[in-house]
Amino acid sequence: MLFNSLTFAAFFTVLLLLYTLIGSWVWRKRLLLVGSYLFYAAWNPPYVAILAFSTVMDWWLARRLASAEAPATRKLLLLTSVGANLGLLGFFKYGTFVLANFQALLANIGIVYVPPEFSIILPVGISFYTFASLSYTVDVYRREIRADASLSDYALFVSFFPHLVAGPIVRARLFLPQLQTPRSASKDQLGWGMALLVIGLFAKVVMADGLLAPVVNQVYAAPGNFSALDTWLAIFAFSGQIFYDFSGYSTCAIGIALCFGFEFPDNFRYPYAARSFADFWRRWHISLSTWLRDYLYIPLGGNRGATWKVQRSLFLTMLIGGLWHGASWLFVIWGALHGFYLALERLLRGPVSQHAKEPTLFAGLLVFVIVSLTWIPFRAPDMATAVEIVQGVLRFSALPKLAKFEALLAFGAILATLVWHNRMRHTSLEALFAQNKPIQNSAMLAGAILLIFLFSGGERHAFIYFQF
Repeated sequence: MLFNSLTFAAFFTVLLLLYTLIGSWVWRKRLLLVGSYLFYAAWNPPYVAILAFSTVMDWWLARRLASAEAPATRKLLLLTSVGANLGLLGFFKYGTFVLANFQALLANIGIVYVPPEFSIILPVGISFYTFASLSYTVDVYRREIRADASLSDYALFVSFFPHLVAGPIVRARLFLPQLQTPRSASKDQLGWGMALLVIGLFAKVVMADGLLAPVVNQVYAAPGNFSALDTWLAIFAFSGQIFYDFSGYSTCAIGIALCFGFEFPDNFRYPYAARSFADFWRRWHISLSTWLRDYLYIPLGGNRGATWKVQRSLFLTMLIGGLWHGASWLFVIWGALHGFYLALERLLRGPVSQHAKEPTLFAGLLVFVIVSLTWIPFRAPDMATAVEIVQGVLRFSALPKLAKFEALLAFGAILATLVWHNRMRHTSLEALFAQNKPIQNSAMLAGAILLIFLFSGGERHAFIYFQF
């Protein structure tokens, strides 16, 4: 069920109306739990069983962890949770990938192996709800939170429909306390939640799908046919597309949750205003980058130890972060590149003085260009396409083939994005709306709704991060 669909509009309206009319907090939570499972079942009903199994397993293991005292027992329970969660994720997301690479490895040494044919359908959102659930058992093991949530409350935490499919990755320590007392959205919360929903849909429907995707899709479909100018435009356009697509979903999710009285963390903070690669990852997919920091980078050693150990930890964290996105060597390359940038930047930067000057705008533009080039393996459907795109950036002898109007719209969208991100670098959307007059905010939202309507004809596109 897509946020940018009439089906979801009807689902959301009915659910919010019932939630408002029901007086009992217990029954409100039950309504949200049933609604969330129906939301997930709309995609593929049988796969609801996987979501339920993961939920019950981690809830039970966490309660056992909380009561266990023997270190060996506690480690065994934690390893059971980690193994089961990563096992599910590994089978559904990486099973085919591992088998194909194993077959290729045997072929290289002269062994012909033909595995039995089977098809694995990736459960939508499994990467997100697996990480959310796994963080709960790890936090209980560390004794950072208590395992006193009821099964129904814990199930609602894992399955709450705004974040279930594509994040943000909400942690139990943030969400479960919100279930302890009755929650209803105030007029201000409801108004801001609806505004965020409109802004998120504008980012997805108008910016990502309407202005940027057409250029990206044409060039990546046949990269050998386009000039260097076309290729560079498509590379930068995808930087905009992936941002507006994913941040649009996150903004919708945060707004929808707020309409029910729940608060989610920000997931994006104007990443193309970053002046360094470390700054970029403090602004891009924040819920994932902080998850990787707390549950992978710090346990690997973090900033402690020798320089080479810190660099190793950075590189491995980003490598695994790349693989989290999908079962493909292209995602591994994407993660490895970011790991290399972060490690190299840290090495060259050295100890940072408290009075060090802020990096210049030129440094920010350089980071944007390198990040955009690094998106190539992320977007390319296969290695051959990625190589052709890289070759295309030097094809200056060829004439541009993209339609001028489409190209100008995409270029204008990219330029506006860079200006907007740098304008908002040290502030937030909430602060901007707060300083505006109500009539200004109303006019902006009305304009966004009009553009959503004008761009919403034809095929609806799923959010890119649904595949992860």
